[in-house]
Amino acid sequence: MLTHRIVAAHRHQVPAPFRALAVRSEEPAHAGDARAPYERMHVVRTDFLDTAALAGLVSEGYGRIPVAGFLDTEHARTSLAELATTAPTVPGLPGAIAAALQLTGVLGGDTAPYRRSLATRIDYLSCRGAGFHNDVARHWPQCLFWVLALDAADVEFVMPHAGVRLTIAPGDLLVFDPTMAHGLCRPADGGQALATSFETGASCRQLFLTGELRLDDAQWAALGSPWLPVQEHERRGALDLMVASFDDRSGAIQRLHALRDGMKAHFTRCR
Repeated sequence: MLTHRIVAAHRHQVPAPFRALAVRSEEPAHAGDARAPYERMHVVRTDFLDTAALAGLVSEGYGRIPVAGFLDTEHARTSLAELATTAPTVPGLPGAIAAALQLTGVLGGDTAPYRRSLATRIDYLSCRGAGFHNDVARHWPQCLFWVLALDAADVEFVMPHAGVRLTIAPGDLLVFDPTMAHGLCRPADGGQALATSFETGASCRQLFLTGELRLDDAQWAALGSPWLPVQEHERRGALDLMVASFDDRSGAIQRLHALRDGMKAHFTRCR
């Protein structure tokens, strides 16, 4: 049985002198636009991976990816057909993942767009904890990311500027806005991403399946994060997440003085 819950991610912690957050896009269709971050995170607790399937996926995933160091997130492309072969005890695994994503409703109520997203790209992702970062290159501001935990123990997913700290375990599927800073921490470290906490031990590494859910403009508007002219976000005093950098350990936004008037400067260049 799948269970779905929504985690609020709207209490944005915005450093002065800014009053809001927004992200631009590198794609020409939104050259003069930006959107606010999505204010929710979705968590689906899945139960379709039995012990044998989980062990097979973990063995295959780690076998494809070299040992990651702290701050590294290593990917290895896979496919739905390969996953079905690796986990033969789970008939209809692609459909099960799509059904879990469909519960979030971010692409609407029909299962077809979730299946198309899975067919477009799916990766193994391995890390050893993760320092704080965001993903804003290429088309990613048009996407939500999803991760399905395969091997994760004594670890929490943290979005420091959204007030999110969520302990995760194998079988947890998360859907979130990757333009917000995020990282993996030990629960005992108080929301700090510490390299020393992931150096040794049986649970020093983590493994996920991951992919993208690309939204069109109408879908972003339906989620409450419409693409608007950059000057509207400048009026709101928005910090531009496209050019923000973060402290790996705390997630604090760095060099704030260099980010002032970022939206206004971008609007001037686009005129």
